[in-house]
Amino acid sequence: MVEPDLVQYLTKFLPILLFIFAALTFGIGTLVVSYLVQPKYPEPEKLSVYECGSEPFSDARMPFPVRYYVFAVLFVIFDIEVIFLYPWAVVFRNIGIIGLIEMLIFIGLFVVAYVYAWRKGALEWD
Repeated sequence: MVEPDLVQYLTKFLPILLFIFAALTFGIGTLVVSYLVQPKYPEPEKLSVYECGSEPFSDARMPFPVRYYVFAVLFVIFDIEVIFLYPWAVVFRNIGIIGLIEMLIFIGLFVVAYVYAWRKGALEWD
């Protein structure tokens, strides 16, 4: 006989389990159906490398400058800062002056990091 606590526990999480099952079934099902119904006509033109409608003229694995990655990381960091500002603005009336001081410290740290990156030349496109 199943214990009543276990039944209550399972009924709590049944919707979540059903949702996970439905998501997995849908994902795997669409992959299987697309594999079964796709046309299979391998031709040399279809199997050739495609690059914007023209023939590739060099190796696609050429390295990017490190400055590109530094610029991208800085963009992501400052983008995350802006994402943190939205919830703070929503609850600003509830957190009062302490919340304002904490956010000013948070923004101040990012300003210091921005000035440092600017002085080091991380934002220059040479």
